[in-house]
Amino acid sequence: MLDRVRTICGSWPEVEELVDGFGHNVFKVKGKSFVIMGENEGPPGLSFKSDKEHQYLLLQKGGYVKTPYIGHHGWVSLDAAAAADWDEMASLIKEAYLRAAPKRLVKQILESGGKRTD
Repeated sequence: MLDRVRTICGSWPEVEELVDGFGHNVFKVKGKSFVIMGENEGPPGLSFKSDKEHQYLLLQKGGYVKTPYIGHHGWVSLDAAAAADWDEMASLIKEAYLRAAPKRLVKQILESGGKRTD
């Protein structure tokens, strides 16, 4: 799962990956987190930055849950019991990047052919 996320994020400008104090792999752009991955008890977890409207839609769709502790900010996690649709995950992770990135980077991505869906 981590390798897939690294591949998805690999071409975007100014992405950094670090390991936080809890042992989670965190993907950031200009100091702002947009993906957090880690293991608690069970399978690895994948959480991403969203907004409350998209969070609500994803929760209604199923396969996603509100991220503990930061879900009230719109963060969403892949349900551990669900199989990941990696095409959809790539799109959601890109949206998370665009939410966290400064405007100049968003403009750069959008001008290079990327789309924003919100």
